[in-house]
Amino acid sequence: MHPNMHKYREASRQVHKIWSDYTDLCEYVSLDEGFMDVTGSEHLFGGAGEIGHEIKRRTLENVGLTCSVGLGFSMMSSKLASEEDKPDGFFEIPTPQALRDLIIDRSVRTIYGVGAKTADELQRIGITTVRHIYGNTQGVVALLGNHGRQIIELADGIDHRRVTPSSEAKSIGTEQTFQKDTKDFAYLQDVLLLTAQKLSFDVKLKGIYAHTITLKITYADMKSVTRSKSGNATNNARIIYETAAALLDKIERRPIRLIGITLSNFTTSPAMQMSLFDTSEDEQKNKLDDAMLELQKKYGRGIVKTASVLGAEKRIGESDDCSLL
Repeated sequence: MHPNMHKYREASRQVHKIWSDYTDLCEYVSLDEGFMDVTGSEHLFGGAGEIGHEIKRRTLENVGLTCSVGLGFSMMSSKLASEEDKPDGFFEIPTPQALRDLIIDRSVRTIYGVGAKTADELQRIGITTVRHIYGNTQGVVALLGNHGRQIIELADGIDHRRVTPSSEAKSIGTEQTFQKDTKDFAYLQDVLLLTAQKLSFDVKLKGIYAHTITLKITYADMKSVTRSKSGNATNNARIIYETAAALLDKIERRPIRLIGITLSNFTTSPAMQMSLFDTSEDEQKNKLDDAMLELQKKYGRGIVKTASVLGAEKRIGESDDCSLL
C-alpha cells in the first residue's frame, strides 16, 4: 500500500473543523481519533448524544466518511464506548456502574495503561480479567504500587484525566533509530536537518511556536542524554536545525543508536511581530515561508524542498542506513 498522507490530513482537517463547531476542548490522539469535552456545550446543542449523532451525520455528508462515536463520563469510558459498535457505531457508557458491568469479565488490558508487560506481571499472581482485579486489590497494589492503585481506580470507573486541547500539548518530537550505530556526525546533522523540517511543518500546522528545543541522543550502550536550549519562540526549520546541531556539537563523540529533536514550552505568538525595523529581506523571507506552507498544506510536506534538504536526502539515501527513507 502507498499511503496518500495529504488526503488523510485533509480529511482529518475537515473532521476536526466539524468538532470545533461544538467545543474548543478537543484533544486529537491521531489523524482519525480524539476526545471532545462537550460539558459546556450541551445547553447550546441539546446534549452529548445529540452532538454525537450530529457529528456522525455531518462527517458523512460533508467529508464522505463514516465514524464511530463513543459517549462516556470519563476519557477511558468514552474511548471504550467508541470501540464497542464499530464500524459506523454509536455507544454510550453513562456511569461508573455501566463501565464496571461492561468490562468485568474482559482482559486486564481493557484498562487504560495496562500493556503487555503489566498484564504479564498481573498474570503471575493469577489476575487476567477485570473481575480478578476487583477480587485482589491488595495483591495488585503490592505488586505494582502506585500504578496498581491507578489501575484499580480506572477499573472502578475513577478517571481524573481531563481533555487537553491539542494546541496545549506539552511537547512535540521526532526520533530516528538507526539500523546500525554511527559515529558520522555529518550524517547526524543531515538527519537533524530533515527532522527539523518535519517538526517545523507539524507546529506550523498547529499555529504554535516553541521556546525550547531539545536534542535527544541514545548511545550504542543505550545510555540516553538530552540537551536543551530555550530562547525566542520559533517554528522556523532553520532555527530548529541550527539549535539542535549546535547542541550536537557539544556532546561526547561515540557511536550513536538514536537521535531526535523535541519542541516544547509552546506559545501561540511568534518571538516578535513585524516592526518598522524589519528589512525588506526579512519581509520577503516571511512571505516566502507563508507561501511554502500553503503549498505544503495543499500538496504535502515534500512538495517544496530547499537545496540543503535535497542534499541531505541524497546523502542519507547513499548511506548504508536507509531507515529514514
